[in-house]
Amino acid sequence: MGTWDIGPFDNDTAADFAGDLDEAPMEQREPMIRRALERAVHPADHLVTPDAERAVAAAALVAAQHPDGEPACSNYGPSEPLPVLPADLRTLAIDALDHVVAERSDIAELWDEATKGPTWRRDIAGLRAVLDPPIPPQEQALSWT
Repeated sequence: MGTWDIGPFDNDTAADFAGDLDEAPMEQREPMIRRALERAVHPADHLVTPDAERAVAAAALVAAQHPDGEPACSNYGPSEPLPVLPADLRTLAIDALDHVVAERSDIAELWDEATKGPTWRRDIAGLRAVLDPPIPPQEQALSWT
């Protein structure tokens, strides 16, 4: 695992994905992000680490366009602008992140053995929370008897 930190682009695969996005024509960038997410949602047998790393990076780019999201700024993330990503990518990104941390994910197993594994899982949960914020509980109506 060519990983130097826990950020979405802090590994060789995600950094290469960012470079590929930068080199692609603008109209191909959204389909590239979609494919990265789809590969994580529909793995052949189990989710291999490179597909998971690309999916986390893609999900971070989707989350960055959400009003509550943080910019996907990283020395290794894309430096070229991205198009406005369609809203349906949020649901796909949520599904991809769920697969990334699932039992049948190689990367989850690797991070579970690492010292920073709990921090990595917390960061993935944070990305997911931006994409799928919990619904606040509704206030109970006062009952007048």
